[in-house]
Amino acid sequence: MDLAQFKKQAEILKKENRQFFNKLKLKKPKQLDDLFHTEHEAVFAETDCLKCANCCKTTSPIFYQKDIERAAKATRLKPGTFIEKYLRVDEDNDYVLQIAPCPFLDAENYCGIYEDRPNACREYPHTNRKKMIQIMDLTFENTLVCPAVLKITERVKKELGF
Repeated sequence: MDLAQFKKQAEILKKENRQFFNKLKLKKPKQLDDLFHTEHEAVFAETDCLKCANCCKTTSPIFYQKDIERAAKATRLKPGTFIEKYLRVDEDNDYVLQIAPCPFLDAENYCGIYEDRPNACREYPHTNRKKMIQIMDLTFENTLVCPAVLKITERVKKELGF
């Protein structure tokens, strides 16, 4: 996985992909789900996230109270101490990591709290969720973070003749 090449390609396609996702908002939700889910399965059948981990290196998931409690227990900290040590409140008033890359990411791209990771990490990159129509803006943003999402998007574009 060449992240520099991915970033260059994502930037080249940024304007086109923004237009594409805006048009997708006009599609029938079920059709959109089917398209994305099919391509999600195909792309992730050939994708090894451990070779990339760009999401863990560049972005932060939202930590909800259950996520904080799970992660705090995994790190043997009290939830308040976990918050002080690892989290901050962002502009949307959500708890997110203080720093990137994620402090739980090791040198081989493994997560130190994998079994207890936040729900947002469990579901990332969200391209197999129901009601994709509700997250077109997020999916567009993820084309700039995740090579698999960019690949899924390119395949959906091709499928729709865009």
